[in-house]
Amino acid sequence: MTVQVFDDRSCSLGEGPLWHPLRNQLFWFDIIGKKLLSVDAEGPKSWQFDEFVSAAGWVDIDTLLVASASGLWRFNLTTGDRSLLCHLEHNNAVTRSNDGRADPWGGFWIGTMGIDANPAAGAIYRYYQGTLKRLFPEITISNAICFAPDRSFAYFTDTPTRQVMRVPLDRNGWPAAEPSVFIDIRSEALNPDGAVVDAQGNLWIAQWGAGQIAGYDDQGRFLRVLKVPAIQVTCPAFGGPEYGAMYVTSAANGLAPDVIERTPTQGMTFKVEAGVTGLPEPKVILLNAH
Repeated sequence: MTVQVFDDRSCSLGEGPLWHPLRNQLFWFDIIGKKLLSVDAEGPKSWQFDEFVSAAGWVDIDTLLVASASGLWRFNLTTGDRSLLCHLEHNNAVTRSNDGRADPWGGFWIGTMGIDANPAAGAIYRYYQGTLKRLFPEITISNAICFAPDRSFAYFTDTPTRQVMRVPLDRNGWPAAEPSVFIDIRSEALNPDGAVVDAQGNLWIAQWGAGQIAGYDDQGRFLRVLKVPAIQVTCPAFGGPEYGAMYVTSAANGLAPDVIERTPTQGMTFKVEAGVTGLPEPKVILLNAH
């Protein structure tokens, strides 16, 4: 296994890594900095927003769906223009968007949470065929939204519960039953954060505060840990040639100055090569897409 710094900009709260399969380019967010970040052949890129932004899916080569504190937006990477697709808790000053990911049907799941992690203030939604529907209410910190390659299940967590949930999906990608506990790490006092599923159906989840990504098979059995030089790892994403690399975001927010001085990689974005292969993220299908 090798770990290297992919981008040395230290994010207050790095999140939402997305490998764009048409551009062969990684995008991610600094939520607190209200920025979308990337790197291309010319070097580092960033787009500044006027509100918290946290997650994205790809629509076409020039367009992302971007989740913000107030809505889901169609965002043009070339011009920087954005247009509103739908509101997301826009009348709720307590919450913001957090973890999100495209589903295999062309929908987009997005979680919200209290800006101050207010208990049960958030929820998890699905945007599909132009409509936003709330799936799971009373979520404190939404995370780990990802999907089984065979479309059978969705995964998610409410981080403070220290349990990853699994919910069966119907043929249109809607929950078909109540969620059940898939992974329980309460006894290990680990905090589940963002997650992604590999080509074999194994789940890889960031564990906030532990400096690691942990792998579990499709039965929830622990596989191994991938250590990253940042305490507050937030989310993995697969990308690169043949999707053989894992890109990992992290956060420097709240760490003591002496910790950052000793380990200046806190908040940076990493590239991990551990012999694990992922899959391309599904395209988000918009009703008004051309």
